[in-house]
Amino acid sequence: MSDQFTPLPEHKFSFGLWTVANQGRDPFGAAVRPPLPPNDAVAMLGEAGAWGVNLHDNDLVPIDATPAERDAIVSSFKKACRANKIVVPMATVNLFYDPIFRDGAFTSNDARVRAYAVRKTMSAMDLGAELGAKVFVLWGGREGTETDACRRADDAVKRLREAINFLCEYSLDKKYGYKFAMEAKPNEPRGDIYMATTGNYLGLIPTLAHPEMVGVNPEVAHETMAGLNFVHAVAQAWDAGKLFHIDLNDQVPGRYDQDFRFGAANPRGAFFLVKFLEDVGYKGSRHFDAHAYRTEDYAGVKEFARGCMRTYLILKAAAKRWNADKEIQALLAENIAAGKGAPPVNRYSQASVKALMGASLDREVIATRGLAYEKLDQLTTEVLLGVR
Repeated sequence: MSDQFTPLPEHKFSFGLWTVANQGRDPFGAAVRPPLPPNDAVAMLGEAGAWGVNLHDNDLVPIDATPAERDAIVSSFKKACRANKIVVPMATVNLFYDPIFRDGAFTSNDARVRAYAVRKTMSAMDLGAELGAKVFVLWGGREGTETDACRRADDAVKRLREAINFLCEYSLDKKYGYKFAMEAKPNEPRGDIYMATTGNYLGLIPTLAHPEMVGVNPEVAHETMAGLNFVHAVAQAWDAGKLFHIDLNDQVPGRYDQDFRFGAANPRGAFFLVKFLEDVGYKGSRHFDAHAYRTEDYAGVKEFARGCMRTYLILKAAAKRWNADKEIQALLAENIAAGKGAPPVNRYSQASVKALMGASLDREVIATRGLAYEKLDQLTTEVLLGVR
């Protein structure tokens, strides 16, 4: 049955092949679902109402496939996408599963591993471009350490920079038009991953040869694992013009990487995230990098996918109500109006210094005014609970 929370193509909801085809394997238990071929995963996403599917190279093409096998698989997959009206907006590369990457890929001490990782990424870029992807995500899942005795951390950063520069040049040479989106994570599967937060990557990007081609792909679970405020990371990336992609899921702080259905653990945090993305007019994919519970069969996986999209649209509607709520907006306006007449400090000049030094800014009087944030927060809760 269709309602106002039914996903449409303009919502740009996408899922990874690795999400809906996940077999429910974990470190303590074997797979609970049979393999789901990529074409069947695309059909499931089409039935659920998704717009796009994203993939690692080896989600689609086995690592040891021959060129002929690769071409046949890709041809069949393209037909499945067309038949189910699914696009491929993003591609990425698996540099973490194979044993060769046990001590990193781009940052490995072994130059042969670094060369193989760059070559594998180039092939994944070829695949993504053939499927129509314009965003290429790089997640350095093995780019880290269990002991810092193995290498100097600044050597790892230099190697990472060199690899990204090389791949940017490859994209330019091939005229792929890629935007690279770097994905941070604090730990797991390594004890410590070098680029632990979105902020780490925002610091690295200006040092690259082509910073205009490189942005970030923040993930809810990854920032939350470190106890950070995800909306703040997204906002900083947006302000820097570097929010090239985003991974939506959910996570309980302090736990392993849970990849819960979007909004399942912290609906309030999800609300402020959706509100931010909609308020600023983010135009990219709303990509769900999440996994269904291990308890589910594939019917349950389809419900999981529908749930991710439905929750986003429910929170989008709540954000619209929040923005239209006269009492909430009056409280916000009142706080802004209280500072009316203060000398501006957004631009330095001799005149602005003179105005600032001569202004009446009584700290004791200013500090006595209540800000009504308790009321504002309660009204937000009431919007979320559907009573406003």
